[in-house]
Amino acid sequence: MWLAKALLPLAFVGLVLAPLQAAAAADRKQVFGNYVVHYNALLTDMLQPEVAQANNITRSRNRGMINIAVLRNGDNPMGTAVPARVSGQAVNLSGQLRTLRMREVREGDAVYYIAVFPVAGEETLDFSLEITPEGANAQPFNVRFRQTLVGY
Repeated sequence: MWLAKALLPLAFVGLVLAPLQAAAAADRKQVFGNYVVHYNALLTDMLQPEVAQANNITRSRNRGMINIAVLRNGDNPMGTAVPARVSGQAVNLSGQLRTLRMREVREGDAVYYIAVFPVAGEETLDFSLEITPEGANAQPFNVRFRQTLVGY
């Protein structure tokens, strides 16, 4: 039950990923004081066609997508979605840089950020994100993670 509640603010992730992948996405997070940053990357061909169309995303095995949500802990045990400034880049093992052009998406109370980028074959990407929640009086949060995407 707690997993379903934790994924509620990440409605987009829950809609587009298979159940096991959604559970794995719930574990992809970093905590910064009262804030939790959830993140995941996937190939856009994993999106349901209607979700991709509604978000103007081309489904493809050679396009990746990153999804980021920022929650603030407080009165709501699931956390409260907060807007943020989000920027980032991804670098493959050959050193090729991809600047991530983030787009904010709002669905009800959920706020998340997505960016789409090219993927060539099987690529291991090192993601580097800088996140500043709206109203936070702190240094930007730095999130770094490595993920392998298998395109064609």
